[in-house]
Amino acid sequence: MQKFLVIQTAFIGDVVLATALLEKLNIEFPGSQIDIVVRKGNETLFTGHPFLTKVWVWDKKHNKTSNLLKLAKAIRKEGYNDVINLQRYFSTGLLTALSGAKTKRGFRKNPLSFLFDITVEHKISNEGTVHEIDRNNLLLETLSTSLSPRPKLYPRTEDFTEVAIYKYDSYICCAPASVWFTKQYPKQYWIEFIKQIPRAIKVYLLGGPGDSQLCQEIMANSGQANVTDLSGKLSFLQSAALMQTAKMNYVNDSAPQHFASAVNAPVTSIYCSTVPAFGFEPLSDNKHIVQIDYSLYCRPCGLHGYKACPQKHFKCAHDIDHKQLIKILDEC
Repeated sequence: MQKFLVIQTAFIGDVVLATALLEKLNIEFPGSQIDIVVRKGNETLFTGHPFLTKVWVWDKKHNKTSNLLKLAKAIRKEGYNDVINLQRYFSTGLLTALSGAKTKRGFRKNPLSFLFDITVEHKISNEGTVHEIDRNNLLLETLSTSLSPRPKLYPRTEDFTEVAIYKYDSYICCAPASVWFTKQYPKQYWIEFIKQIPRAIKVYLLGGPGDSQLCQEIMANSGQANVTDLSGKLSFLQSAALMQTAKMNYVNDSAPQHFASAVNAPVTSIYCSTVPAFGFEPLSDNKHIVQIDYSLYCRPCGLHGYKACPQKHFKCAHDIDHKQLIKILDEC
């Protein structure tokens, strides 16, 4: 039996995109053992997953190095045939090198790639046309076909049951927060958008516990009785289960965008400082991109965004007309 290990210990959106590779391995190598390494906190994405055998968890916040070495020792004992490292950083390069796998795959940008057996380029350009799932698939080019499945999450029956109480009316979901300020559509525009939503449509605000203050402020200032703040109240899989049957999901260029892709939910992605050409755009059948309609000299200012606008004006966000969001809803 072949044993595969996929390593992706970055942010949650990157882990969701990595599920496309899990799907590919499961389709092309039926009956094989497929495992994944994620950072602590992201393992709940895979609760009840139908074909993953093991989810390895690396606690990066406490005793980072010692936990990494313990993990490497345990992984080496597992005897993997193939380790596929989707990250480009030293720590996961070390984990790959110490894995003892027969074949070690990774990107050339990884500082320890000289210890891998198979390496490929990972190119991101603001004029690119290649999606991140296709960049990841390049790592399997010598092993499998060009099949490129979408990312996929598997909410359980319990997850759908938990959110069923919110599905009695037509509804939309909004995920207004982002780890990066310059990826986040400004609060006042979320408020103006929600004010225009017909009262017959429920509005659910999604996010983690750290997003509650933002969501509470949006809800309070919208003055709308049809808004409910669910930030910090749903798990990742429960959020995906709710998004799946929404009339529309409004998100930033952040993890909820990829949740939508992974359950083929309708999605409208708002791009501020980043651009879809980086290769992280949504993959749902019903998808929309909202961004400024002109070329701005400083956009994109970076791949991941910043804590504040480097140019102080944040025009890439402020010049997006929130009426575009309503227009998409009207056309649903």
